Amino acid sequence: MTSSRAFKMNEQICFDNLIHAFPQVKESTSVQQVLLSACLSCDGCVSEDEGQRISQQNLEEINRVLALNKKCDTSKHKILVVSVCPQSLPFFAIKFQLDVPAAAKKLCGFLKSVGVHYVFDTTVAASFSILESQREFVQRYRRKHHDSNAMPMFTSSCPGWIRYAERVLGSLVTPHICTARSPQQIMGSLVKDFFARQQKLTPDQIFHVVVAPCFDKKLEAVREEFYKSILEIRDVDCVLTSGEILHLMEQSKVTVEEVDSAPLDHVFGETTDPGMTRHEGRGSEGFLEHIFKHAAKELFGLDVQEIVYKTLRNRDFQEVALERDGETLLQFAAVYGFRNIQTLVHRMRKGKVPYQLVEVLSCPGGCLSGRGQAEGEGGRPDRTLVQQMEEHYSSLPVRLPDTNPEVQRLYQDWLDGHDSPHAQQCLHTQYKISTQPPSQILNSDIQW
Repeated sequence: MTSSRAFKMNEQICFDNLIHAFPQVKESTSVQQVLLSACLSCDGCVSEDEGQRISQQNLEEINRVLALNKKCDTSKHKILVVSVCPQSLPFFAIKFQLDVPAAAKKLCGFLKSVGVHYVFDTTVAASFSILESQREFVQRYRRKHHDSNAMPMFTSSCPGWIRYAERVLGSLVTPHICTARSPQQIMGSLVKDFFARQQKLTPDQIFHVVVAPCFDKKLEAVREEFYKSILEIRDVDCVLTSGEILHLMEQSKVTVEEVDSAPLDHVFGETTDPGMTRHEGRGSEGFLEHIFKHAAKELFGLDVQEIVYKTLRNRDFQEVALERDGETLLQFAAVYGFRNIQTLVHRMRKGKVPYQLVEVLSCPGGCLSGRGQAEGEGGRPDRTLVQQMEEHYSSLPVRLPDTNPEVQRLYQDWLDGHDSPHAQQCLHTQYKISTQPPSQILNSDIQW
């Protein structure tokens, strides 16, 4: 797939999402333009400079680095590091007809056979993102009576949602977004900072690729705040979707059977592997569940063993409540897909959002349904494939972030403690606030 084709495909995918959510788009050109300004990859949302940088995130770029590494001029050689999102692994498990741990080893073996030096799983970065989100939620909750922006808190791991919030919703929403970086960008910091120093490398000697289920992650990688102008480097140099990596395998003309399995690497270089694990939740790192249980314990001294969801509009709009003696102590919601996001925003404008936290994802069905791996005919998600991926993902054992010794060790060895300036710099970010009122962006004729 050429870069221009990939970029145009992403435009069409986002537009298809909006058509599905808002059929009236077809009826009005003016409304179409308004809605496209809310779409991740339209010209109204992506600057020319951003578009150029996104277009460079493709297989041609990784092939360029691999080709440079084969030449004699070692000064231009790069250490190639690939970080794989856990939501991508079930896709490969299905395509390889293996379980997730076996598929991960086959994927690692293939990547190393073409010249990749290190292959990581981003679960450790997701653990950081969850832990920082938990801490921030408790802090926000405790100041809610004197800070109007403290509640509700919106999760920050989905770049499609973040771009939509910044460019379309503006100050209505952005102060409420958790400042914790997404797992992708924390992994970028970890690789270009801690891992580089461990390997006695400068950050510019590493070319860092992330494999993700979602096209939107490409745009996240080129955000200004993740670019270090002094060193002229990005935390993540290139994002490839699961489908693009599968295409790379097809280009290489190798079969799964021909690929030697290889264990994934660890940032400390140790080979003792406890096995593949996942976080709680149904396939999107489970921010809601982890924050809910942590807040129940930290704020109210309650141990929550099991979370029971109440489905509202549909499976992608659910809520969960913590109650004691008939009193509702906490009320959270999981809101996936543009249609449900707009319902949430409409309620927020009316001051009718009862939630203290909302886990927001732009893809219906969550991260496993990302269009970089779950696209079916007509640009719609392949429901059968998504269901299979959910089953594979849920088969992995759960490991709580705060019980991961690697994470606790990194807090000390990498970040100099939980509350250090270095931790704030590497684990948190800021959001742009649009100066244009949301009412001027969204067409008032649209019925949510």
